[in-house]
Amino acid sequence: MSTATAFAVRDDNADLPDRIVRFPFPFPRDSYRYSTNVEPAGSTVETAAGRWGAHPVDVDAHYRGDLAERERVLAEDPTRFQALPHMEVAQWDAMVTLMRMLVEADPRTFSLERDGAIRRFTNRALDVEQAFVFGERSTLPEAPLRFIGRHVQEDVVLLDQRDGALWGDAGLVTFAADWSLRFDVGMSFLQIHGPVPRVHTEGVIPRAQQFLMGLQPGQRYRRTNWSLSVDRRLDQSTETYPQWGRDRRLLAEGPLEDVGRRLNLRVEVQHLVRLEVSGAIMFLIRTHLLPVEDIARVPEWSERLYRVLDELPDDMAEYKGITRTREPALRWLRSYGGVRA
Repeated sequence: MSTATAFAVRDDNADLPDRIVRFPFPFPRDSYRYSTNVEPAGSTVETAAGRWGAHPVDVDAHYRGDLAERERVLAEDPTRFQALPHMEVAQWDAMVTLMRMLVEADPRTFSLERDGAIRRFTNRALDVEQAFVFGERSTLPEAPLRFIGRHVQEDVVLLDQRDGALWGDAGLVTFAADWSLRFDVGMSFLQIHGPVPRVHTEGVIPRAQQFLMGLQPGQRYRRTNWSLSVDRRLDQSTETYPQWGRDRRLLAEGPLEDVGRRLNLRVEVQHLVRLEVSGAIMFLIRTHLLPVEDIARVPEWSERLYRVLDELPDDMAEYKGITRTREPALRWLRSYGGVRA
């Protein structure tokens, strides 16, 4: 199922800032239910404000800030990087694949050259040049997945396929939305998704696993996921819940006019890539945050967000952690967002 919305790009969007024009608005209709909602990656998605999706990795105006935030999180909690020993080749495979993706997305900033066994990666934005030999750990300053995490804004999870199932056996995740890589590493795909409501009785997760296990080397697919987030806080992992959990209550109890500025629609663009050397599946998670007041600058988005939030079943709202913030969002959209109740 395509994630593209049915809106046409309007001619009066020229004055919208880049953060709105490039935002991956996730709702193709006025209601939301869990589904596999995957589509081939690499095609541009048109929205009411602009477009997104040309490349699996996205380098934008938040590039330096997001990478600095990743380093801060890892300095405080190195366990956000996890890799079981048998995932070494998959790490190298993921690193080189992501380097190639960066070059595809922005060849002026990134390059990857090869001279025999020696490869040379250059990131001009960060003034980094690194020569390495695939598979030889001594040629890198750190683990391959940790190294490439300094150059992409996406979180990365590597899924091993064995015994007729997928297993989350490696990852670099600093921007999780209320989950923990440290807890999930080594679990099966079905176990990782155990807490998600409705998806098991409706068979969504088993179907998703079967789809992923059928991916051929080099194939790339994508999907979106969403929630609501207070302020531009990328790290909302289970480990840091005491730092961000109370913000939802405080926002709900505070002045309504603050909601538009502080409450964000949080959208994950997730890419699923079958790696060609190791056969592992690389799961990329790029988090985008846009304040509700910016959503309201696109009338079609404002109306649709209101309808989705208003119709969303309570158990899904509870799982997404938006039980406290949904009603303030609806009230703000009615009062300030131009939505007709």
